[in-house]
Amino acid sequence: MTVFLDFAEFYADLLDHSQIENCVLSTLEFQGVSTDTDLSIIIVNDPRIQQLNQEFMGIDAPTDVLAFPAGHLDPDTGRVYLGDVIISLPQAKNHADQAGHSLAAEINLLVVHGVLHLLEYDHDEPDGKAEMWSAQTQILTTLGVRINSPELS
Repeated sequence: MTVFLDFAEFYADLLDHSQIENCVLSTLEFQGVSTDTDLSIIIVNDPRIQQLNQEFMGIDAPTDVLAFPAGHLDPDTGRVYLGDVIISLPQAKNHADQAGHSLAAEINLLVVHGVLHLLEYDHDEPDGKAEMWSAQTQILTTLGVRINSPELS
């Protein structure tokens, strides 16, 4: 498995790269997905995520996480490329401060949440939301991540 990490330069020292990779691995293992896959985790600022949110979702506002599933076979590696998870660090920091938990815990939540979206989870309908929140909670518990919010992302 390769997790391509792309962080804006001024965010690189704020994040634990190995913890992010561990969140990805744990999510894939929990879902029974082969770890013979690749994906990208991209950390951006609010203007960039707002631009992407407007372009792809039609919402002219920043958001915490966007996921762009791919699911195609990479001809160079022979592995499935699952897609891109894009996280706004300012939004993550704001959510962490409001909930009273660490930025690291919020980033872990958003990585798990984004990877679940790459695996076709959705929370638009109540049943899908319950299933996704249950999976998030179980994965975060396995990782030892404590989130101080009944509403996960």
